[in-house]
Amino acid sequence: MEQDYIKLIFGLKLKQIRTERGLSLFGLSKLSGLSKSYLNEIEKGKKYPKPDKIAALSEHLEVGYDDLVSLKLDKNLAPIGEILQSKLLKEIPLELFGIQESTLIDIISNAPVKVTAFISTIIEIARNYNFSRENFFLASVRSFQEANSNYFEDLELEVLKFAKTYQVDLSKKITSQELEDILVEEYGYNINNDELEAHSELDNLRSIYVPKTKTLLITKSIDDAQRSFIYAKELAYNFLGIDERLYTFSWIKFDSFDEVLNNFYASYFAGALIIPRESLVEHLNHLFSQKRFNTKAFQSLLSKYNASPESVYQRLTNLLPKDFKLKNLFFLRFSHKQGTDDFSLNKELHLAKYQSPRANETNEHYCRRWASIKALKVISDNQSDHEFDIQISNYATEEKQYLVLASATKDPFRNNRYRSVSIGIEINTALQRKANFLNHKTLKTVHVGVTCERCAIVNCDVRKADPIILEKRKKESDTEKVVNAIQNKYS
Repeated sequence: MEQDYIKLIFGLKLKQIRTERGLSLFGLSKLSGLSKSYLNEIEKGKKYPKPDKIAALSEHLEVGYDDLVSLKLDKNLAPIGEILQSKLLKEIPLELFGIQESTLIDIISNAPVKVTAFISTIIEIARNYNFSRENFFLASVRSFQEANSNYFEDLELEVLKFAKTYQVDLSKKITSQELEDILVEEYGYNINNDELEAHSELDNLRSIYVPKTKTLLITKSIDDAQRSFIYAKELAYNFLGIDERLYTFSWIKFDSFDEVLNNFYASYFAGALIIPRESLVEHLNHLFSQKRFNTKAFQSLLSKYNASPESVYQRLTNLLPKDFKLKNLFFLRFSHKQGTDDFSLNKELHLAKYQSPRANETNEHYCRRWASIKALKVISDNQSDHEFDIQISNYATEEKQYLVLASATKDPFRNNRYRSVSIGIEINTALQRKANFLNHKTLKTVHVGVTCERCAIVNCDVRKADPIILEKRKKESDTEKVVNAIQNKYS
């Protein structure tokens, strides 16, 4: 363990034993002969006493020397010990969120019992919802994105620098061959297109990178857009000088938060390279200037770049907040198996806090009125290559409306499966100024909920479950009203 953490654990134990004995710092000082200020620094984890001083504390507090120096904590402090010994505070770059590790340690040392109760609560919630270490890291990255409106100027500038360095024309569609040439010629990569095909167990992987020989194993079953994205991520790792990284795509596991964060940086760089900012902003300005939403023009925009619809939608979440001041938006990705009524929300990003819709972990049924789910149902029935839907989603309970665009495509890696991506932009004065087509009669408004169990829409023809959550809340409310009436009557 880090020396700082050893000192902190000793200080926490000393403070707990002292308070259990009913002693103040002044009282322990008189008893042990150690100064009050010195004892205070020990309890805050700033100093670790020498053996003779530990022996004095052990004698006067009537606790064994070995028990005092042991790193084992009782049940009240055990959760804090688990956090410290796991090095979780070291793994997460707290400075990204403007937090100093020393600040957290001070909070823990000043109120260990309350902090322990808080940590225990978080752990209990995490267990109930199967919230793993990986979930925590991914949630931290999403919070980092949200805090920066998902726009990173330094990465945008690095893309422009890369394009100039290797003479990549950002005004033209970038091909995988162009990026492969840079990987091979400039960074000494060996591209292997055959090895992954020989292993059926790896059918969920698109690539594996072997750093020792700079070999990139890549599956043949991907299209040029997916290959370009993988190449662009590899270029990002090299051009940005990133060493701590993931070696498979999609990832299997990660060992540190830095690997997760660097994976995000590389993905952002790849998206910005393949879908250049200047070009996309120009096309969006043209789209927004039209008095009627032009579906063909938007689909043409999607096909202009050597990228999947998901990559384009993700790129919109970078540029709409920065270049169009549309900061209240969300991104969702759903998956669906043909012939079933299951829809899994497996990726989300919210640039406005506490807005709907969000992933639900309690097996409730997502609202079937969402554009993303409707597009999935259509493509599953028609087995087409791409389905698009647009609507104004009205969340009556939250008094908010969103312009929602959704695209559904086949899952390239799994048979009879489809995925959809959608972006929802809150309808406010900023969007009303930008989008001339918002009031056109062809743009339909749909009343939506979050899940059927929480939805108050009456006579919904696509409802999959009764509004049991609302019914429970109403019963509780009715009970409270009667109780209040009785209390008033007999007061």
